[in-house]
Amino acid sequence: MLFCDVLDRFCISYTFLSRSRCSAIITHLYEMATTTVSNFPTAMSRPNISSSQRFANVNPANFGGRFKVDSCHKLASVCHVASTQPFLTMTAAAVKYEKIRTNAMSVFSSENEVPGLPIDLKGKRAFIAGVADDNGYGWAIAKSLAAAGAEILLGTWVPALNIFESSLRRGKFDESRKLKDGSLMEIAKVYPLDAVYDNPEDVPEDVKANKRYAGASNWTVQEVAECVKKDFGNIDILVHSLANGPEVSKPLTETSRKGYLAALSASSYSYISLLKHFLPIMNRDGSAISLTYIASERIIPGYGGGMSSAKAALESDTRVLAFEAGRKKRVRVNTISAGPLGSRAAKAIGFIDMMIDYSFSNAPLQKELHAEEVGNTAAFLSSYLASGITGSVIYVDNGLNAMGVGVDSPIFKELDIPKEHH
Repeated sequence: MLFCDVLDRFCISYTFLSRSRCSAIITHLYEMATTTVSNFPTAMSRPNISSSQRFANVNPANFGGRFKVDSCHKLASVCHVASTQPFLTMTAAAVKYEKIRTNAMSVFSSENEVPGLPIDLKGKRAFIAGVADDNGYGWAIAKSLAAAGAEILLGTWVPALNIFESSLRRGKFDESRKLKDGSLMEIAKVYPLDAVYDNPEDVPEDVKANKRYAGASNWTVQEVAECVKKDFGNIDILVHSLANGPEVSKPLTETSRKGYLAALSASSYSYISLLKHFLPIMNRDGSAISLTYIASERIIPGYGGGMSSAKAALESDTRVLAFEAGRKKRVRVNTISAGPLGSRAAKAIGFIDMMIDYSFSNAPLQKELHAEEVGNTAAFLSSYLASGITGSVIYVDNGLNAMGVGVDSPIFKELDIPKEHH
């Protein structure tokens, strides 16, 4: 049996073998290669072959050798292996040998690889929509992206812009801007944004005349995207951290049509609008991320006004947008289902503290959920480490989404339910 045939069979089975078994097989294959190509000075040598011939680097584990191929075919395994007949082509002409080493196949350049699989976003630029203070998930995501090396641009709701920028200038956020290395998160620019409006023509006269919008300009989604393009050219990461339901405290049966549609407009369609206008200025292999909540698929009494519907729409849209953005520019689109956090925006729901306590009592991980954990997940999804993940809902809620019942219910008082011992 030719060595390439043996290697083909090995690679097909590669993902089903243990690490120790793979190591043993590779050692055996190496010995076979040395014997098979005994006509060569060493098994790590190859003849010089013209550049017009095609080659494939074959290597499940730093295995040496380069083989002439007629075509590459994909195998049902983690690696793609080129197989040829015969193993090596020899000519009657004099052959010069040179040593060669091939590494494990990767879609990423070895020049960019750093030991430890770090999240490295150096050279990337992120636009985070929906940051108006320093205690929400949007801020945490910005910090994690900055810690990984990304340049940060923010989109802040127009009525909150002056207070937010003033707080930044006065150093009010300096403590929360601190990164792990002691430096402060740098914000390249803050843009006024109201993602409820796609373009200036959509803005009603009463909003234009509202004093909270006085002095602000270019704050619709289309205008902000144009300004970012003018100021910076392109972005790599788009984050949607926006949600608003004017009737969130009302049960669904008491929610007005206007209130219901307003919740969908601000909380889910705004994601579509952002991608529509920012996708043209996003670099290939970019990442778009939004934030959702378990109310999209479970009943959360008190989370009303159409907000549960808006989150369900957001998750459905994530899958469709993943297809469209992926096919157009190979941009990945995902959403993070985050657990309850006592942010300023969440306080508007009215029972957020209760939900935090409930999560602590019933989630598999009995610990406080930190905004940083959501931020770090967003950084991961924005990095090359998540290059194969798109159209997904990623849960960051200490596992609460996996629970079918609340174990703190009195009905379970007789059960021996494990609890963390402090």
